Amino acid sequence: MADIIQLLPDSVANQIAAGEVIQRPASVIKELVENAVDAEATEIHVMVVDAGRTSIQVIDNGKGMSETDARLAFERHATSKIRKADDLFALTTMGFRGEALPSIAAVSQVELKTRMATEDIGTHLSISASRVVGQEPVSCPVGSNFTISNLFFNVPARRKFLKSNATELNNILTAFERIVLVNPQIAFTFHSNGAEVYNLRACGLRQRIVDVFGKKINQDLLPVEADTTMCKITGFVGKPEAARKKGAHQFFFVNGRYMKHAYFHKAVQSAFERLVPVGEQVPYFIYFQVRPEDIDVNIHPTKTEIKFENEQPIWQILMAATKEAVGKFNDVPSIDFDTVGRPEIPVFNPFQHHVDTPKVNYNPQYNPFKTSQQSSAPVSQQKTAAPADWEQLYSGLQRNEPEQTTMFDMPLADNAAGSMIADKSPAHYQYKGMYIMTAVKSGLMIIDQHRAHVRILYESYMQQLSNRTGQPQKVLFPDVIQFTPAEEVVLREVMPEMEGLGFELTDLGGCSYAVQAIPAGLEGVNTETLVRNMVASAAEREGGVADGVNHSLALSLARSAAIPHGQVLSNDEMEDIFNQLFACENVNYTPDGRSILCILKQQEIERLLG
Repeated sequence: MADIIQLLPDSVANQIAAGEVIQRPASVIKELVENAVDAEATEIHVMVVDAGRTSIQVIDNGKGMSETDARLAFERHATSKIRKADDLFALTTMGFRGEALPSIAAVSQVELKTRMATEDIGTHLSISASRVVGQEPVSCPVGSNFTISNLFFNVPARRKFLKSNATELNNILTAFERIVLVNPQIAFTFHSNGAEVYNLRACGLRQRIVDVFGKKINQDLLPVEADTTMCKITGFVGKPEAARKKGAHQFFFVNGRYMKHAYFHKAVQSAFERLVPVGEQVPYFIYFQVRPEDIDVNIHPTKTEIKFENEQPIWQILMAATKEAVGKFNDVPSIDFDTVGRPEIPVFNPFQHHVDTPKVNYNPQYNPFKTSQQSSAPVSQQKTAAPADWEQLYSGLQRNEPEQTTMFDMPLADNAAGSMIADKSPAHYQYKGMYIMTAVKSGLMIIDQHRAHVRILYESYMQQLSNRTGQPQKVLFPDVIQFTPAEEVVLREVMPEMEGLGFELTDLGGCSYAVQAIPAGLEGVNTETLVRNMVASAAEREGGVADGVNHSLALSLARSAAIPHGQVLSNDEMEDIFNQLFACENVNYTPDGRSILCILKQQEIERLLG
């Protein structure tokens, strides 16, 4: 029988590795910029064309490479970062696997120009699909200049499943932000299709955060600092009033590396318990410094999941440091307790005679290890033997088992919804400003007024989006909203849908937009919060599918404009909500799957009062 196991060629192995390391253009930029940081560059320039599909260029003024190193860098598992396995537990660099450059070269066309400071002539290397197509000396500045063209040109399936340019550019900017926030000592520039998006000078950490996310965030930052033998924590957390439901800027970094850590996220959120509404998130920028041997970064190729040896103690240090930051700057609201009816607590007087201490009565003869015939328990707790003829005491009694029924009926069938309107009572009752109660044929219907209005508005906005029939309402004083470059990319993509709803936004330059008009019926709503939530919702859907974007925009708008809990309604208003709800396609659930109504059955009411 012939042998069937074969050793894969390096080009195939590199393409397989590229499936894990290089997932999209943002992965290429992350790997190349991190290599530039490891090369001790002080200036890094990133340029992309068509969100990285056509070309990606990363230029740095770092150490550069010799002719031999430039050729060897594209070989699999070739790295200058580690020499032996023990070095994995003492990492001080961003990269160490030696897989990034060969993975990039396996799925694209690469040109590298590099020169070391000790050499007069640099090296120009051209690689296509892992095959070296040219190498020659070249005159170039000190550092490295990588140009990646036609990404995934030889893997059409991977290139086909890339998202839209706006989505890919948003992912690139997200990866770029994670690197620049942890390296404020390096100057960065970022250009997309020739237009400058970022121009960040070398500065301090707080100034770098302001440069990336805008001046408004500066007034919401509270410094966090804790220095222990286990770890050092620095950075900033947002004030409670900076909390958002969506789009909060939240970053964790450990030893100069971005990471995701749900456990530490909970520590920060716990410090703001009862200070921010449920469901809202505060921004934070937390930087950990720990001993390299106390963490393991070699868990996933993206190196964003990191395992800590002392996870629980660091969690407590982080929560305590966050609480101290919030309390130190008097951002915990003072509570004025009601003093009416409080107990009178006497003040200690050292000259006053002390009262006698209370006496306790106990049985000195009691011994728990001695058993007695007579129980010491109270008579009410002593057990008595059941009589022998106990069954005769219950003769003649029969237990009628009622039918096992549920107290509430939900949801309604489609054919039952139509007859429900004809059988309802014309009078309605509002309970605690939250629920509309009305009599129907089968019992008592209870409707959540906020959720019902969300469903009504959602279907109305979805129809407006499909027909582009939203009516704009001009505002007297336009609100100016400052977005980050990543948010602006999403905003530009969903702008046609927002205009279809009735929004009018004017570009003021510098990622600033003025809201000139809002959809009719939204008077009194916080315009900035509404627009930001809509952009954040669209970003979560990744903007590639029109229906998904429309759903996110319509749901965000409906939640903001719906009748809140606690608003008192007249009978005519409740009647209007009832009729509009039963005209919707789905009367039972909100667009995000929450129940809108239930029916308390007539027989259940009779049983409760019977």
